[in-house]
Amino acid sequence: MAIDDVGDPPSVDATPATAAATRRGAHWIVFLGLAALVLVLDQLAKAWLVANVSPGEVVSVVGDWIRLVFSQNSGALFGMFRENAALFGLASIAVIGLIVVYHGKVGRSLYMSIALGLLLGGALGNVTDRLRLGYVVDFVDIGIGSFRWFTFNVADAAISCAIVMLIAAALIPSLAGLGERSSDG
Repeated sequence: MAIDDVGDPPSVDATPATAAATRRGAHWIVFLGLAALVLVLDQLAKAWLVANVSPGEVVSVVGDWIRLVFSQNSGALFGMFRENAALFGLASIAVIGLIVVYHGKVGRSLYMSIALGLLLGGALGNVTDRLRLGYVVDFVDIGIGSFRWFTFNVADAAISCAIVMLIAAALIPSLAGLGERSSDG
């Protein structure tokens, strides 16, 4: 190495293998960063709600269409199977492990990293509530009059988006780049 080479940036001539490793690393950052963002937004929204809205209180956001309602969900998806928070907490921990392992297998796809990051963040948001409180704080209530959707939270919205993305990837594999062959061996 010559003295005048000191401080020069590294060569931009990366091999395909190092470029793939860099992309794979970046996807882990997207996956974990998005999961952390969803977890933080979910917990902040729930903390604000708990501090400002009483259980059962209804706060109109957009007329009767969108309301905030502090609900304590001790069940699973959309309030089904109530009073099993500990069981669902343990099941959620297993699912979180499976999400991370699956991402390790499909981590070359940015699309899948985003979908699985949303799924992981949502799972972490809800399991945090289950293990800390014994229930999940739900608060978004959407509907018209007596026709209401299930009350949900930020974590549930992230999980729902992830499920839509995963179904789309299953139906159209090229969307997520899952049908492509790797050129680096």
